Amino acid sequence: MRIGELAAQTGMSRDTIRFYEKVGLVTGLRLPNGYRDFPPETVPWLAYVRTAQALGFTLAEIARTGETLREAPDSAEALSALFEEKLRVVDTRIAELATLRADLVTRIGTGCPLRPIGQSAAGG
Repeated sequence: MRIGELAAQTGMSRDTIRFYEKVGLVTGLRLPNGYRDFPPETVPWLAYVRTAQALGFTLAEIARTGETLREAPDSAEALSALFEEKLRVVDTRIAELATLRADLVTRIGTGCPLRPIGQSAAGG
């Protein structure tokens, strides 16, 4: 199918599909007239890509795990491992954000909020 039809079926722009092709998420064959031709299985694959993005996976992560997902897109075992890895990343980020939040709260109303905590005005 040509890129316009793929865009219509997936709700994605042609530019997005071209970008995904550039980064290796999809592959379109070039026809003699220069048009891209994508296989029908590209439609469900792009739905998986969008869902993975909505779950916080980056395009780099999707590209890195693409073969696993393509081979077993509905495999609970394969996907659970990816989700567990992503949860560890999310939990780490939540902890970092909690620390950042506490630091911001500590600085509210201080004389110089950008000075390192514990440093007096005379010392720095």
